[in-house]
Amino acid sequence: MKRLIAFVILFIPGALAAYGIKLMRDMVFGILQHPFTLLWVQLLAGLILTVGGIGFIAGFVLHRDRKKQKVQDRFK
Repeated sequence: MKRLIAFVILFIPGALAAYGIKLMRDMVFGILQHPFTLLWVQLLAGLILTVGGIGFIAGFVLHRDRKKQKVQDRFK
């Protein structure tokens, strides 16, 4: 059950990061998605979603490794 909860906790930010990458890719090709009115706003939203999702996953993994004492001294 713990692994299922951890998977769900990691899936949601991962999906948001993937959607952010899609938004940035669409901006490069000039495809404007529905909720956005300007391409640069779409790029900014995609960048925030991507950085936030990857940052959350990285923080989750770092927190887990700190609890198990598997990190280098500089990360403690």
